[in-house]
Amino acid sequence: MGRRDFILALLVIIIWGANFTVVKLGLEGIPSMLLISLRYTITAIPAVFFIKRPKLEWKYIILYGLTVGVGQFACLFYAIEIGMPPGLSSIVVQVQAFISPFLAWLILKERLYTKQLIGFLAASVGLAIIGLTSISGITRMPLGGFILTIGAAIFWAASNIVVRFAAERSFEKGQPLDMLGLIVWGALVPPIPLLLFALILYDPNTLVNAMINLGGISIFAILYLALGCTLFGYVIWSQLIAKYSVGKIAPLSLLIPITGLLTARLVLSEQLTTMQWLGVVIVLAGLIIADLDFEPIVDFFKAKKQI
Repeated sequence: MGRRDFILALLVIIIWGANFTVVKLGLEGIPSMLLISLRYTITAIPAVFFIKRPKLEWKYIILYGLTVGVGQFACLFYAIEIGMPPGLSSIVVQVQAFISPFLAWLILKERLYTKQLIGFLAASVGLAIIGLTSISGITRMPLGGFILTIGAAIFWAASNIVVRFAAERSFEKGQPLDMLGLIVWGALVPPIPLLLFALILYDPNTLVNAMINLGGISIFAILYLALGCTLFGYVIWSQLIAKYSVGKIAPLSLLIPITGLLTARLVLSEQLTTMQWLGVVIVLAGLIIADLDFEPIVDFFKAKKQI
């Protein structure tokens, strides 16, 4: 990978990792559902006037918007709002890397590999340690927040299945999936459902006051999430995958929880207990095992045996 592309990849990883801390900062001035609604409004407008709608049926665009914007981020943002530590959130939500293959196996009949099962079991042990030791201690979290974060991972995995169906549909039409178009046009879906959730969860006066009294940090959070995480991040990441393949770029995403933990530590002074760090390490080990390519190792030993 060239130096420029490597720097861009690291920049995206840093932006996505810091996203969890920025969410926490934004929630200090804006209720969670309103924050996500504003994020997607800024993402969609004015971009929809310049970016063509992807040549997909509306059902794929709507499903993508619902699974990512309404499902994944509603669960994640509300979890952080009710006390889920941002650093730990960045770790827990990564279990989508295991849920996605299981959903692909159930829905798409794709093969499950032994390394994925081993990685899943390891990560499950790590999550259990985090969950059991985080009810009390230095970094506390509500059980509801922990469950909602896992829910966010499930919706993230579901969105991956939607993208897979959309990609196959595009391939049938003889063209690659327009991921940028899907992101921008899918951003039209979440604002209204999220506003309805906001009216259910919060007093209308609270929402009005939050809009009237938007502070600098709140505005920064909205722009960061919309322009940095969504538009810039996904565009650059998609370009790198198209240029270098999924196998070379995807493993870099393992750095996202690390940057998430570091950012939360530096900005929010989030501290973890020894047992929580142990859980984090086990989850990361599970991610590495599931993503590790064992073929070169197997080929090496086969060659040694032949000699």
